[in-house]
Amino acid sequence: MDGSRAFSILALGAVLLAGTAACGQDEEDGGPTGTQTRSPQQAPTQTASPEGPPEFRSEISKVTAEQLRHSWRAGCPVPLSGLRMITMTYWGFDDKAHEGGKLVINAKVAQKIAGVFEKLYDDRYPIHKMVPVDEYKGSDFDSIEANNTSAFNCRQATGSGNWSRHAYGMAIDINPCQNPYVSTSGEIAHPSCKKFYRSRNPKEPGVITAGDNVVKAFQSIGWKWGGYWEGTKDYQHFSDSR
Repeated sequence: MDGSRAFSILALGAVLLAGTAACGQDEEDGGPTGTQTRSPQQAPTQTASPEGPPEFRSEISKVTAEQLRHSWRAGCPVPLSGLRMITMTYWGFDDKAHEGGKLVINAKVAQKIAGVFEKLYDDRYPIHKMVPVDEYKGSDFDSIEANNTSAFNCRQATGSGNWSRHAYGMAIDINPCQNPYVSTSGEIAHPSCKKFYRSRNPKEPGVITAGDNVVKAFQSIGWKWGGYWEGTKDYQHFSDSR
């Protein structure tokens, strides 16, 4: 064997050894470059993201005399054609979303009111219950005792012979037990609400206080809060005027 041939054989052996070592290193690192695989221990785990609460939804529809047989009658200051039913999502005291809340309101402001309640939902402001006052045969007293959030009711203003703004569908009472009607003497008009109402503590669920997000949401559409009244305070009440 001459020297040049011996050198060629030695060189070829070195190349083969280098290639074998390289392949062995690729296998230790998880496979050849470009087709890397992971052992089961190295595989990334996939976890499903927890589902959040549903998005706010609202639907505005016309109302019928049958739907409002206890709260509307001929001679009311707004015709049936001037009222709308908002069916919407609301956040409950159980810290969950609730579908199917219903509020009867003046048609002129229905879209704006739906927008206000969307803000309240986004802020997770809790609402105990939301059904038309007809569920209580038009009784404002019974609706309040049930801590029900409601709007339209063809009735006179408390202590007055004039139509309430509720009779126009231009007022809303929200969580009336947490936000009661309080006389100048400090008396709460609804006995069963006393077990809910303690103070104007903004940390209590559902309590509305001056300048909070609930007040601001209604102020954004030009509505006023009964908590700003002088003398008697109606903490539950929002309307287009006093």
